[in-house]
Amino acid sequence: MLVAPPSPTVTLKTRTGFELAVRAAEPTDEALLEHFFAAVSPEDLRFRFLSALDHVGHDKLAQLVRVDHWQTESFLAFDNDDRLVATAMLACAPAMDVGEVAISMRADVKGRGIGWTLLEHVAHEAQRRGVKRLQCIESRENHYAVELEREMGFKAIDSGDPSIIILEARF
Repeated sequence: MLVAPPSPTVTLKTRTGFELAVRAAEPTDEALLEHFFAAVSPEDLRFRFLSALDHVGHDKLAQLVRVDHWQTESFLAFDNDDRLVATAMLACAPAMDVGEVAISMRADVKGRGIGWTLLEHVAHEAQRRGVKRLQCIESRENHYAVELEREMGFKAIDSGDPSIIILEARF
């Protein structure tokens, strides 16, 4: 069952002063997300979806925009020019005790604190929903994300897969 998205738009400021307008995705955002993912590097697409993709198609896009806005939420982050620069997905277990987060951003905005700020935003939202453990499932090759998550206090746990690392924050 779909419910109404949470509060309309929040403004976040990164540690570098970059401002983001963040809101929940809606079904009408599918074309916007398709355009966004076309501007994400192939390596970052692989890191986000943990598989090689040339194009993010309708089935995956639908999973990002047709969410229940409670157990699953997809956040869109826009710059001051109203350009979609990053996305963050929160997917929680049915018991709402464990959540998983995945973040993607355009290559041309990396290094501005967007990943940190979005992860912090999603972590607060997960806590608000009652999540006790927030996990990031990463390719071991995604050194940038793994380092950022460790800096934020996430701890590595065994994934059982030598190519994957799970980082977890407990609240």
